[in-house]
Amino acid sequence: MNRVFRYSLWLGLGLGFGLSACQELDIAPTDRPTDASFWTQPADATNVLATAYENLYNSEYFFFNEVLSDNAFNVSDVNGSNSRNIAQGAYGTNQQRVTNEWGYHYTGIRKSNVLLANIDKISSLDAALKARYIGEARALRAFHYFQLLTWYGDVPLVTTEIGVNESQQIGRTPRAQVLDFVLQELDEAAAALPVNTAYDAADRGRFTKGAALALKARVLLYEGRWTDVAAVTEQIMGGTVGTYSLFPSYAGVFSPSNEGNSEVMLDLQYLVPTRTHSEQRLFIPRTEGKLITAIAPTQELVNSYVTTNGQAITEAGSGYSEATPYTGRDPRFAATIVYDGYAWRRPDGSTFTIRTLPGTGDNSVTRSDASPTGYYSAKYFDPTADANLNSGLNLILIRYADVLLMHAEAKTELNQLTTAEWDRTIGALRRRAGFTNTAALTFPGGSQTSLRTIVRRERRTELAMEGLHIFDIRRWRTAETVLNGFAHGIKAGDPSVDNGYLRVDQRTFDPARHYLWPIPQRERDINANLSQNPGW
Repeated sequence: MNRVFRYSLWLGLGLGFGLSACQELDIAPTDRPTDASFWTQPADATNVLATAYENLYNSEYFFFNEVLSDNAFNVSDVNGSNSRNIAQGAYGTNQQRVTNEWGYHYTGIRKSNVLLANIDKISSLDAALKARYIGEARALRAFHYFQLLTWYGDVPLVTTEIGVNESQQIGRTPRAQVLDFVLQELDEAAAALPVNTAYDAADRGRFTKGAALALKARVLLYEGRWTDVAAVTEQIMGGTVGTYSLFPSYAGVFSPSNEGNSEVMLDLQYLVPTRTHSEQRLFIPRTEGKLITAIAPTQELVNSYVTTNGQAITEAGSGYSEATPYTGRDPRFAATIVYDGYAWRRPDGSTFTIRTLPGTGDNSVTRSDASPTGYYSAKYFDPTADANLNSGLNLILIRYADVLLMHAEAKTELNQLTTAEWDRTIGALRRRAGFTNTAALTFPGGSQTSLRTIVRRERRTELAMEGLHIFDIRRWRTAETVLNGFAHGIKAGDPSVDNGYLRVDQRTFDPARHYLWPIPQRERDINANLSQNPGW
C-alpha cells in the first residue's frame, strides 16, 4: 500500500469522525506509517496538504445549498442528503446533512492540525515553501471553522493533534472565541501567503493572500461588521494583495475553457477522470441529464431578476409582462436559468428548445422525473463532461464579483453608497453582465432601505445557484419570512390559487430553533460533553 494513501487513512482519526473512527482503531500500527517514518521528506508535507485540499468542500453541499434556500426545490427526499427535509423544517438531530457536515469539516481540521504539528520535523523543506504550507493549512482550517460556527454556533475548537479518547471528551467553545480564532488565522495566513500571480499554473486552487482576505471579508460580512468589511474589500479592490478583475463574460466565468480566469479567487479543483462531480445531471433539463431533477430553480428566484432598465418586475415602468415573462430581463437570467422556450445548446453544437409547460414533452412539469417548477439550471453545465455527465469543471468558492458585492453591501449599511461606489461595484457588475440601459447603470439614489433592497437583490441574482443564498437569508434574518410558506413554479396551475403559479412545496422555518442546526446526535452519543442548541 502506498505510504501517502496509508497515512491519509490515519488523518481521519479524531473529533467528528464518528462511528468510522472505530474502524481505524482496528488497523495495526504496522499497517500505516508512524510519525517517525513518515515526516522525513518534503513530499510528505506536500502530500498531506494535498489531502487537506481534497477535504476543502463538497460538491454536493455546493449545489444543494440552493435547495436549503428559497432559490431552488428538490422533489426527492434522497438526493442531496435529504436537503428537502431541512428546507421544510422537518429534520432533527440525526438528519443526514446535519450529521455529515459536522464530521466533514472536523476531518478537514484534523488534516490541517496534523500538518501543522509535524511539518517542523522535515528539516530539508525549503523555508519559504514551509511558510507557505503553514499559511495554507491555517487558511484551510479557518475555512472549516467558519462553516461550523455558521451552521452550529458554539463548536469545539481544536488546534492541535488529539486522539480519539480526547476528542470524545471535549466540550463546545463559545462562538465568539471560535470567530476570533478564524479571523486571527486568516490574518496570519494572509501575511504568509503569496499573491495569486506568484503561483505557478500547477498550483491553482491553493489559498493565496487575496483568497485568505476575501474569506476574511466574507466572515466579517456574515457578522455585520461593516466598517471592517469595507476595509478588507477596499484592500482587495486596490490591487495590493493580488490581481483580480471581472471576467468579460458572465456566462464565461463558469465555462471549462475559462477555468482559473481573472475573477476566480478560490475554487475547488477537479480533473476528469481522477476527480469529478456529477451533480449537473440533477439540475440540467431532464432530456439532457437523464435523471430525476433534484435541483429546480423556483419562481421566487426567477422573480428576483430585474428587467433591462434595472427595475424589479413589480415596479411600475419595468416593462414586465406575465404573458412574456422571460423577455427583457437581466442578461444574467438566461445565463443561469433554463425556462420554457429556452434554446439549449448541446455538446455537439446543436440546439434543442426546452419546453416545460404541461404536456409539452419530456421536460414538462407534468412528468414526475422532470423539474416540478418548470425551470432548470444552466450555470455550471459542463459540455465537456464524460458520457455519464461526470464533470471536471472547477467549482468557484469565492470570486471577485463577490468582493464587489460585499463592498457595496457594507457601504450601504454604513449609509455610504455613493455614485462612485455604485459605479465600481453594482454598476461594474451590470456592465459586465450586458446591461446597456442607462437607467439600469446609473446610481438610483434613494433611502438606505431602498438601496438595501437593490443591493441584496443584486447579490442574489449575481450569485444565483452558487450555494451562497442560504447563508445570506440566515444572516439577514429573512429566512423566517422567505422559508415560511409555499415555494412556487411556473404559471401553469389553477388561476384561483396563487394566481396560477404552481405550489411545489411548503416550507417551514422556526426562528426559535432553525437559525442554528442541532449538534448531531451521533456526536453527542459519543461525547457526553457536547451540549445541544436551543430548541433541539
